[in-house]
Amino acid sequence: MAELELTSTLSNEEIEKNFSGIDFFSGIMSGLEEALAYEKGTAKADTIARKRSLPDVNVAEERMRLNMTQKGFAKILGVSKRTVEAWESGKSNPSPTARNLIYLISQDHSLVLKLQSRL
Repeated sequence: MAELELTSTLSNEEIEKNFSGIDFFSGIMSGLEEALAYEKGTAKADTIARKRSLPDVNVAEERMRLNMTQKGFAKILGVSKRTVEAWESGKSNPSPTARNLIYLISQDHSLVLKLQSRL
């Protein structure tokens, strides 16, 4: 995969000028304070909140439906067997990316074959 390259018609000086006077730290702090207020239920009425909705997946159940070993399932997901073991035992949870991939696989088992062919 090629490395991402960002280009701009602006010079470095023009970019710096566009961002002069902006206090990024204050902006980040403001956002964190707003998020905390939302979580506590004390946010302003005009606060907009977007919650990420991740699919609920049962790793062991899905792996068994595919008739796969933990090692095989781990391989197609790009994780270690120990990681799959930890997910299945409840010691840890799949990352959002892994959770989405497991969900997609549960909806279309042909994805397993596509993933296996790339290994």
